[in-house]
Amino acid sequence: MTDYGHELLFGGFLTPDARQPAQVVARARLCEQVGLDLVTFQDHPYQPGFLDTWTLMSYLAAATSRIRLAGNVLNLPLRQPVVLARSVASLDLLSGGRVELGLGTGAFWDAIEANGGRRLAPGQAVDALDEAIRIIREVWAADRRGGVRVDGEHYRVLGAKRGPAPAHPVGIWVGAYKPRLLRLVGRTADGWLPSLSYLPKGSAELADLNALVDEGASAAGRDPAEVRRLLNVSGRFTRAGAGFLDGPPQQWARELADLVLTHGTSGFILGTDDPTSIQLFAQEVAPAVRELVAAERAGSTAPGSAGSAGSSGPAGEGAPAGSAEDAPAGSGSVTPAGSGEGGSAAGSGRPAGAQPGEVVRAGGIAGLAVTPTPAPQVRHSDHRLWDESTRPVAPPAPQGHVYSPQAQAAGGHLVDVHDHLRRELSEIRDLLDQVRRGVVSAGDARGVLNRMTLRQNNWTLGAYCAAYCTLVTQHHGLEDDAIFPHLRRADPGLVPVIDRLAQEHVVIHDVVEGVDRALVALIEDPGRLTELQRAVDVLTDTLLSHLSYEEQNLVEPLARYGFYPGQL
Repeated sequence: MTDYGHELLFGGFLTPDARQPAQVVARARLCEQVGLDLVTFQDHPYQPGFLDTWTLMSYLAAATSRIRLAGNVLNLPLRQPVVLARSVASLDLLSGGRVELGLGTGAFWDAIEANGGRRLAPGQAVDALDEAIRIIREVWAADRRGGVRVDGEHYRVLGAKRGPAPAHPVGIWVGAYKPRLLRLVGRTADGWLPSLSYLPKGSAELADLNALVDEGASAAGRDPAEVRRLLNVSGRFTRAGAGFLDGPPQQWARELADLVLTHGTSGFILGTDDPTSIQLFAQEVAPAVRELVAAERAGSTAPGSAGSAGSSGPAGEGAPAGSAEDAPAGSGSVTPAGSGEGGSAAGSGRPAGAQPGEVVRAGGIAGLAVTPTPAPQVRHSDHRLWDESTRPVAPPAPQGHVYSPQAQAAGGHLVDVHDHLRRELSEIRDLLDQVRRGVVSAGDARGVLNRMTLRQNNWTLGAYCAAYCTLVTQHHGLEDDAIFPHLRRADPGLVPVIDRLAQEHVVIHDVVEGVDRALVALIEDPGRLTELQRAVDVLTDTLLSHLSYEEQNLVEPLARYGFYPGQL
């Protein structure tokens, strides 16, 4: 068993789709909101269908406040090492130490050459990466005297000035699969970042490949434990297990914990653009893996631990994810299990004592200890887009029904997701109110907005609002496509309520479109802030009314039936 003892890291691997830039930003912010440590993006500078990865990372550094950012992995042949070193250090300083450097030797050489890069043979590409890592580290060594001098076969740097130094020790993580490059990782890199889908034998290959990294480290006089082992993974969240990373979150947790303890993998990056899968990975899988690994490291063999449970399926059966640099991340490659989308925090709907990701094995109480959120008493607008008095009501709960802790958590989860949407809406309203009332001068406004991880301009405000609207749309889409059909089948008495909720989703979509139109108008004319305020007021009244109605009528059925068939 090889466990290098690193702190565990969980991240997302998103597609930088140029057709939907606001959605890419929303998903990255979702990764932060649900508690992931890292968000990463493939790098194909020759691909016009993708956003430029470095530009995207720079934008997201300003649009987030906690999550770390990395290329997965950056295409070295089209990224000059000295410039890349200064770019990484600069963004790390600006973001407060939140940047890591994923690097690859390059692939798709026809495209690289077509865009001005040099075509290299496999051995030359490894040598070029070796030289580049040396140059990057020399540029970062700002405390040394003299310029950077590397007279290599592929890169010649003849006295470049050093600096700036990054804000923290930036990790250089290399995507590698072949023996020579794996030994280079052990000799010079801080981390190894392969994709599980690129290993023909799945996780069974990790032991042999790890041995090559260890060999390179030992030959260079390094402790192999200095090299973090990360892994891009993919799969499906389903009710019943059907293979490796193809099953419920508890199965994923056991299998990933086994990779930590058996192969020393300490970073797992999920390749998907699906919001529900991102949330399940962050809030169900990651905490459980940490718990299992901590127990094993402490010598515990409690039931369900990685040491006693093992893997429930053969390695490598999951759907392929995007590789490190060589291929796009599989958009939608993870099938949602039916959990709500959006960040889950200490919402008022969670039963007392329940924690995100809690594994419930037995027990229960009569009565539902989850409190739906009441409708707001204060309205911000005179607009009424529906008659609330005509809303159908769900059938009463069976008398004396016993709700397990897992059922209580399922009911409370809807409130948690809604609470996240309410908090985001409150942030938007507060931001607009400060600008409208002139609480701060134009010169001071930037500092106020920066404390909200926003910059002082209308475009950034628009991007923030647009990202929130995308979040609302994704949440409603999940309900319409997955949760509502399940509840229709489970309880015909809920059909009128679900039909009404679906109709309200259409109305809310139109309201969101109105916010979008107001944003466009504001960008064109900064004096039209009142129109945006009016649109956000309508969205506030409409959405808060809808969320309360939904909770009043669906919290109990979700506790009784779950989010998807067989969940409870």
